[in-house]
Amino acid sequence: MLQNSPQLQVSLARSADEIQAAQRLRYDVFVTELGGDGDGVDHTRRIETDAFDPHADHLLLRDLHHSDGETMGIVGVYRLMTARHAKAAGRFYSASEFDLAPLLNSELRLLELGRSCLHPDHRGGPALMALWQGLADYVAEHSIDILFGTASFHGTDLNALLHPISHLHEAYLAPEALRVTSIMQTETPLLPADKIDRKVAMRDTPALIKSYLKLGGTIGQGVYVDHAFNTTDVCLILDTAKMTAGALHRVTRRAS
Repeated sequence: MLQNSPQLQVSLARSADEIQAAQRLRYDVFVTELGGDGDGVDHTRRIETDAFDPHADHLLLRDLHHSDGETMGIVGVYRLMTARHAKAAGRFYSASEFDLAPLLNSELRLLELGRSCLHPDHRGGPALMALWQGLADYVAEHSIDILFGTASFHGTDLNALLHPISHLHEAYLAPEALRVTSIMQTETPLLPADKIDRKVAMRDTPALIKSYLKLGGTIGQGVYVDHAFNTTDVCLILDTAKMTAGALHRVTRRAS
């Protein structure tokens, strides 16, 4: 699977060196930029890893004009896990934060998206479009019905995120048949609909989450506070039928 543009190239990782280069980008974004940490963070080698990496596919975005030996030109990554990958790993990664029973019992073909990130110089329409085109090829190849995975707000103060999280639950809650729920013991605080400032809510919602929502994405019930990664996570759920070329183009054009 290969998707080319004049400067950008998308492919699956085919070697341990490529996966390590992806883990190095993850370190730069999740640890250096966003302040995350955890058992899989290796500060000496400057890589971010976990136990799911060996069992997954890794979708890589390269900038062919800025390649070097250490990063191999990798400026964007997605970790992809099918049901087969999850079986080998013991579970989907998201199961550590959300009860996935509605999805697992749906008999739909699932693909979990994880550890997605872009280099700061490549955040915007062209890079995201190239990465999503590669993802769309993968979805078609594996006949995937549903994309899902955790997406993050920076920070762990739920009071600071009241408006965006309340707005997501008020406007974008997944259908009950697919509605996963957070395994966090404390209930997610939510504002009543008439108290939500939608302008503040959209301003404070990360661009990637908004892009999924524009494609028809929904969220599960509740959030999960990940103190190690310094994030507050929602579970996004997207019907792949909405990932048409036209829809991807419209969404990524607005992200430019």
